[in-house]
Amino acid sequence: MTPAQRQLVETVRERFGPKAATTDAEAIAPWLTDWRGRYHGQAPALLSPGSTEEVAAIVALAAEAGVALVPQGGNTGMVGGATPPADGSALLLSLRRMNRIRALSPSSNLAVAEAGVILADLRTAAEEAGRRFPLDLGARGSATIGGLVSTNAGGTQVLRFGTMRSLVAGVEAVLPDGSIHNGIAALKKDNRGYDLNQLLIGAEGTLGIVTAATLRLVPGVTARAVAWVGLASPAKALELLRALESRTDAVESFEILPEKTLALVLRHVPGTRRPLATEHRWHVLIEAVATDPAAESPAALLERLLAPALEAGLAGDAVIAASEAQAEGFWRIRHSISEAERAGGPAVQHDISVPVEDMPRFMIEGGAEAEARFPGTEAVAYGHLGDGNVHFHVRAPADADPGTWYAQEGPRISRHVHDMVVAAGGSISAEHGIGQMKRAELERLSAPSRMTVLRAIKSALDPKNILNPGKLVTLAPDAATP
Repeated sequence: MTPAQRQLVETVRERFGPKAATTDAEAIAPWLTDWRGRYHGQAPALLSPGSTEEVAAIVALAAEAGVALVPQGGNTGMVGGATPPADGSALLLSLRRMNRIRALSPSSNLAVAEAGVILADLRTAAEEAGRRFPLDLGARGSATIGGLVSTNAGGTQVLRFGTMRSLVAGVEAVLPDGSIHNGIAALKKDNRGYDLNQLLIGAEGTLGIVTAATLRLVPGVTARAVAWVGLASPAKALELLRALESRTDAVESFEILPEKTLALVLRHVPGTRRPLATEHRWHVLIEAVATDPAAESPAALLERLLAPALEAGLAGDAVIAASEAQAEGFWRIRHSISEAERAGGPAVQHDISVPVEDMPRFMIEGGAEAEARFPGTEAVAYGHLGDGNVHFHVRAPADADPGTWYAQEGPRISRHVHDMVVAAGGSISAEHGIGQMKRAELERLSAPSRMTVLRAIKSALDPKNILNPGKLVTLAPDAATP
């Protein structure tokens, strides 16, 4: 620990009590590695403020002393965005103690949640009030609101409600100099120039530390239906999606995965079961909901709309969950893919997006091209078909040494995949962010003007580079990865 770090920790303890800072190595250890276990850092202390004012005071002290801080929520990110540097040059700043839902108004369809509120807790509170927070993902039990805002999280309901950016009506944050940005009011009209709220959303804690957010709620669900459909190709799946969209706006989720991904989940995740009696090359998970008790039941709706799709050959087979337990079983398969892939061996994973109409072709042709380019690998593509988000993973050959293969082949594979994405007019990061994993690739594939603007913003707001250094963008150009 440097003298400046030590002084900061001592001051935080004196002013805010022992809960606000710890140097206990065992307490810090779980937060030094990213969720996937690929990035490992060091931090001599973990700071845990209990209020926005305490965050502001800590950041002001850090700015004065030149001590770097790495903000962290539930540590469920996929790109190493909340992992501290390996050299111990930064302190971790946890928002987990700030876990109050300050307000929840069914009449205005708004909730004000602090950064440390766990997504599942917010969803439960909204449901108890007859409303719903329409963002969901597999890490709902750990992911926190501050991290979700800071990474502009996506999930399985983007099809209807958009990413986190669309669900944020206001932001409270501490800026790099320790001042507080109070943009928490949910103003429908606010034309005072640059929108700092939107700038902070998706900034990955590099421009400010989100301490609370005002979030949009939607009417609660009176009924839902979940269907599992087996079909021949992603192209057929997109045809099915378009057919459904032309006849209803009740479909909220439309997830696609190949047979080999389903098989991986069934093999590695206890308690999962094959939804259909026979194998199909591709599978789609569909959820439709009703918010009006007088409306047609979602189950009847899906049955009515899927019947002609089966007759027309868009799908080979389909089943609608007969109970809530069965519906949850279908969703467990989807949410367990990451768990199954970790158990299944090393893979280079890509969170990318392409135009929706191009997604079926990309999933098939991109996979074939990657396997041909890197013999012995297996390319797997699944994701959110309705918004063009492909999770494109390239698995190692069966006899590969995990550490050696990933270090040697990982950068080459990612470079190739990202080149394909850019050629298709897409993005190298759809919903996971840039973090440290994709920073060099962002530099390599972005127009110089884009990087100039990103650096100018970072330099203007955080000239001392104390907030989450080494993530998203650096103040000096990175050398492109060979």
